[in-house]
Amino acid sequence: MEKQALINQWLLEQEIAHIKGWDFSHIRGRYKEEDDLPWDFENIIKSYLNDTDYLLDMETGGGEFLLSFMANAKYTAAIEGYEPNIKICEDRLLPLGIDFKACDGGDILPFEDNYFDIITNRHGQYNINEIKRTLKSGGVFLTQQVGAENDRELVELLIGDVEIPFPEAYLSIARQKFTDNGFDIVEADEVYRPIEFYDVGALVWFARIIDWEFPGFEVEKYQDNLFKAQEILDKEGVIKGKIHRYYFVAKKKY
Repeated sequence: MEKQALINQWLLEQEIAHIKGWDFSHIRGRYKEEDDLPWDFENIIKSYLNDTDYLLDMETGGGEFLLSFMANAKYTAAIEGYEPNIKICEDRLLPLGIDFKACDGGDILPFEDNYFDIITNRHGQYNINEIKRTLKSGGVFLTQQVGAENDRELVELLIGDVEIPFPEAYLSIARQKFTDNGFDIVEADEVYRPIEFYDVGALVWFARIIDWEFPGFEVEKYQDNLFKAQEILDKEGVIKGKIHRYYFVAKKKY
């Protein structure tokens, strides 16, 4: 395919990324993200959660993940700060009796001290001081996080060696912070898994959506790097990177 035709394709993907938002169905079949993690975070939560536990799900998104493991709505609370999701949560969670509040995970939590038995957080921000304040003694915090090295090879391919957005997102660092703040780490794991792209346009779309990992990425600005990616694809049939994930369960000692 001629260079200009490729550029036109990539520019279209860039435009669509703005329109589609956080909907990965657009590149289904054009990329593969190995989500075969050695743990099942939903099942881990269920193994700790009892029917009478007061539960907070932080950064709940649209509440879909919460509803997959929630035990009892009248003992359940959730927070979400992303504006488009707030209305979704109000419509979906409040009618069920869930105590939903609009709030970011890193903010002061709008709940009393020693209130929750369990706090869950999947790929969201949190404030360790607020976790400690709102958890009961013996309560547990369960989180699965995206690690610092997530998609790093792809970032370097497209825009070069830019600053890592969350340089402390490693299990070892998180463990130490929680141990230093009066928690025991009950269980934990950290892994790297492959991510593959089968056309450069899908990678363009992906990079525009995950803009905190690919800051300032534009087709026009990084056109030469995109042609390098196309050369890799033509030669190897795939563009490879890796995802970085970790989880841990922390129990408040006092």
